[in-house]
Amino acid sequence: MENSHSASYAAAGVDVTAGYEAVRRIRPMVESTYIPGVMGTIGGFGGLFAPDFAGMKKPVLVSGTDGVGTKQRIAQLMGKNDTVGIDCVAMCVNDIVCGGAAPLFFLDYIACGKNDPARIAELVSGVAEGCRQAECALVGGETAEHPGTMAPEDYDLAGFSVGIVDEEKIIDGSKLAEGDTLIGLASSGVHSNGFSLVRKVFDVERADLSAPVAELNGKSLGEALLAPTRIYVRAVKAMLKAGVDIHAVSHITGGGFYENVPRMMKDGLAARIDVASFPRPAIFDLIQKAGDIPTRDMYNTFNMGVGMVLAVPAAQAEAAMKTARSAGDVPYVIGSVVRGDGGVELV
Repeated sequence: MENSHSASYAAAGVDVTAGYEAVRRIRPMVESTYIPGVMGTIGGFGGLFAPDFAGMKKPVLVSGTDGVGTKQRIAQLMGKNDTVGIDCVAMCVNDIVCGGAAPLFFLDYIACGKNDPARIAELVSGVAEGCRQAECALVGGETAEHPGTMAPEDYDLAGFSVGIVDEEKIIDGSKLAEGDTLIGLASSGVHSNGFSLVRKVFDVERADLSAPVAELNGKSLGEALLAPTRIYVRAVKAMLKAGVDIHAVSHITGGGFYENVPRMMKDGLAARIDVASFPRPAIFDLIQKAGDIPTRDMYNTFNMGVGMVLAVPAAQAEAAMKTARSAGDVPYVIGSVVRGDGGVELV
């Protein structure tokens, strides 16, 4: 690769040597995520992974893909690009774990106006941290320069993950029953959804994102908005390992409670959630006040303090809570499953 250089391509805005330098910088980060099953290292044309099917009757692969969205604009404005990679991983693996699957590996894709190896390494450091939190391997990725279509400092980060679950252990809501307890796992803040509204409300292109904000206990607005998305893989895996019979799971992303909770329901049942049963992070009060946003719209856009909702038998609620705490999460009993039309009722 040392001899690979195209003056003509460089004149068009693409520096292939910058790509090689980026790979050199990120290699140790990538290899720090490796788990049993990884074959080889980065640099090939495809990431290799040999899954362990031992003990499974019928292995099923579960995949998820997503990006960071316009939250990355906050990162660019703050000059802090080392956490949005966690968001990217979280948005994929949190979806996968809703089906009871354990993530195996992750690949990222970074489009940028100009390949700055230091910034690419910063982005990938977050991706690697997200993979470590999700207990999956970063087995590859791609960085593409888009000169002329993206500003030199702009980038877009996306990725996908693949997980595995035994067919008979898939969580699909079929066991959901009236009287099940709904447990909410606390979010870290806004996570990675609703940022088009957030950016408009705070006029982020002109705001001082670094100034301390009293309502945020002295944190800056930018710091609060960039809090990485919680990754719930360890908590759900721990519950399943402890024998908790999880009946349904919902990842609270774009669309908030009103869009995501019904996705875990089945005909004849509904979710009744007491919004006073869990604390509402201050950042949401600030968003609602600054934008004069109706309360229903807030719960129809943001996670409002709960990033994942799980339905478990009432008799197992305490065990589920204890296990979630041991995995490092903060759980709350937020409601129950009742007879209804498959929707969600916030009280």
